[in-house]
Amino acid sequence: MSEKLTSVRPPQVSELLRAWSGGDQQVLGQIIDLAYPELHRIGQRCLSNERPGHSIQATALVNEAYLRLVNIQRMNWQDRTHFFAVAARVMRRILVDYARARRYEKRGGAAERVNFTEALVISSDVGPDVVELDEALQALERVDARKARVVEMRYFSGLTAEEIASVLNISPKRVHRDWAFAKTWLTREMMRGRC
Repeated sequence: MSEKLTSVRPPQVSELLRAWSGGDQQVLGQIIDLAYPELHRIGQRCLSNERPGHSIQATALVNEAYLRLVNIQRMNWQDRTHFFAVAARVMRRILVDYARARRYEKRGGAAERVNFTEALVISSDVGPDVVELDEALQALERVDARKARVVEMRYFSGLTAEEIASVLNISPKRVHRDWAFAKTWLTREMMRGRC
């Protein structure tokens, strides 16, 4: 995603997030009003990786994420980029939970598919299952949590290397190296699960 998180005014959202972290629950509505367009774009991006005709729409995904975000206790929000990274993680969890529920309903029937748009491709004709990807990401997190976070922020929320570097307090060059490693590692891990 070449589009950066520029649709909201960074200082204002960051200030409101710090106030929310400090216990001011009244600013939450303002945060959501300012951040909603970007949250909706993140939701659309997450859903663009799903199979066509998915029954969850971006608005419903954002609303569910909002309900989960307001229940987060004691979060020390760094800035708006950190907020959007957490929101993307929450949306990913929602989609994984949904896919698992659908999988259980179908008792192993046709799995939900995710079409990768970047170099995290296993083959050109079959995309990885969202549950399979989640399991591989969890395995990567056990090996290297930072690399798993880079994947979440880059793939699911479309953050740039500079934005990810800001959230993780590392250099953009390190983000690129982590991203390259993680793509290779995840591809190998998901291929192993198919053998």
